[in-house]
Amino acid sequence: MSTVAPSRAAAPADPGPARPVHRVTAARVLRSEWAKLWSLRSTWITLGLALLFLVAFGLIAAAQFKSRLDSGRHMDRDFADATTLSLSLFGTNFAQLALGVLGVLITAGEYSTGMIRSTLAAVPRRLPVLWSKAAVYGVIALLLATAGVFAAFLIDTGILTGTPAAMDLSSAGALRGLLGAGLYLALVGVIGVALGALLRSVAGGISVLVASLMLVPGLVSLLPTSWQNHIGPYLPSHAGEAMFALHHDSTTLSPTAGLVVFLLWTVLALAGAAVRLVRTDV
Repeated sequence: MSTVAPSRAAAPADPGPARPVHRVTAARVLRSEWAKLWSLRSTWITLGLALLFLVAFGLIAAAQFKSRLDSGRHMDRDFADATTLSLSLFGTNFAQLALGVLGVLITAGEYSTGMIRSTLAAVPRRLPVLWSKAAVYGVIALLLATAGVFAAFLIDTGILTGTPAAMDLSSAGALRGLLGAGLYLALVGVIGVALGALLRSVAGGISVLVASLMLVPGLVSLLPTSWQNHIGPYLPSHAGEAMFALHHDSTTLSPTAGLVVFLLWTVLALAGAAVRLVRTDV
């Protein structure tokens, strides 16, 4: 009589090497945002334009002032009380648009392409993404803007030597003005990041940025003088200008007050972006 040997239990399939588990840390989120930022062609182009605006317009303004002075031509309003500091910061208004627009693109661009879904799938807590984008871009904008204004100032110092506008880094208010301008431009970039995350639209974010920095001050100038004196100094652009202006009067904020007000505008924009990021779907 034959017997059937009991069948052996099937051996478990080889699961292969275990996948490493990566924790989401602040450092890794920062590295991710750093890599994404520099992978965009628009980053290189826009930062290059911002630097070009700062240096080129500062040089053009100084050369124009020197030319008018040497030829004895009438100094118009823009050059009447010019200093090396004010002339070297002539390109600030143009650079702020470039840096602010890039800030909007950094966040709103991910919504337009749909990449934000992958980003938030990797970082489910969401807010570290916003803080990392703002921190990475803010530091880059600060370094670039500060380098640009110092380069323009040092070159203009050589051009304007011996003129009534002459200044150097040891002059009263010069160093404070240059550092204030660099910080102002960096905070404009951070506000752009916040507006992009808040509105989730490139066109909408850029529109609000331009309106806040350029259109609203023009509209306020149409109000009665008493209203202008009470509202104007606290607008983002006017508060920012107070950070690097050499002279102040009763209608403008002091550099410290201007910094505080502009920081409050920045915090307000970031807070709005954070609330929407947490409470709404992407």
